[in-house]
Amino acid sequence: MEFDRFDIVEAHYWHAVDYHGGQWSDLYAKQCRISRYYKPGLMHQGYESLTENGQDIYNQLVQMED
Repeated sequence: MEFDRFDIVEAHYWHAVDYHGGQWSDLYAKQCRISRYYKPGLMHQGYESLTENGQDIYNQLVQMED
């Protein structure tokens, strides 16, 4: 498995979007920090728009939630 910075940032962003616990949660704060430099376009639809490597990173983050 090979990761580049874009895969990592994108996976962390979409994980924060999907799993934050509201405006005062740590993941919401993370989403806001990432959105300073990562602004997905209209064609980005979350998990489905991630590369295979990005999906692997995202899935690992989800497993850490359990």
